[in-house]
Amino acid sequence: MSTDTDRKGVLLMTAAQRVNILLAKVPAWPLYILGVIPPAWFLYQGLTGGLGAEPIKALEHKLGEFALQVLIVVLAVTPLRSWTGVNLTKFRRALGLLTFFYVFLHLLVWLVLDVQILSQIWADIIKRPYITIGMVGFLLLIPLAITSNNRSIRKLGPKTWRRLHQLTYLTAILGAVHFVMLSKGFQIEPLIYLGTVLVLVATRIKIPMRRAVA
Repeated sequence: MSTDTDRKGVLLMTAAQRVNILLAKVPAWPLYILGVIPPAWFLYQGLTGGLGAEPIKALEHKLGEFALQVLIVVLAVTPLRSWTGVNLTKFRRALGLLTFFYVFLHLLVWLVLDVQILSQIWADIIKRPYITIGMVGFLLLIPLAITSNNRSIRKLGPKTWRRLHQLTYLTAILGAVHFVMLSKGFQIEPLIYLGTVLVLVATRIKIPMRRAVA
């Protein structure tokens, strides 16, 4: 009798539940190792001529775009759980930290390999709005990366910690706007990124329901 009941339970189990059971067996830590592969591959391409005539600019661009892509995945975790039942929450912290890692590398390439002159770096941050926006986005990521651990949650308290990490929405918007502004001419891809970010952020907005008048 118990065997028949178990079989019926498996049959009635939704696809999302099956996926979640499989995901529960997958640890999050391998993401940190796998996350090193993309920037290493981009660097290899740059060193071997695979990034075209301006490898430094191309490397800078690829790192920034990849950071935005991973950040979009981070934003999509909650809507995905709400809409489909698939729960990727256990991987969100690793993805968030990898986003910071990629943005840091993006900034490092710009500072060390591209501009190089300290006075010029400061002048660009002040005079070029897309760089100003990108730098603000990076600075907002710093407290998020520092507090992405259980100790910070206990120290700040879950409520305060969640409020702090709502800065993720702002950094995502700033990153997408930065990408749109630095693109030369009219390009649809940066606008798609910006639209995707705005939609994912909009899913967090809770519209209060009006009570019907008796």
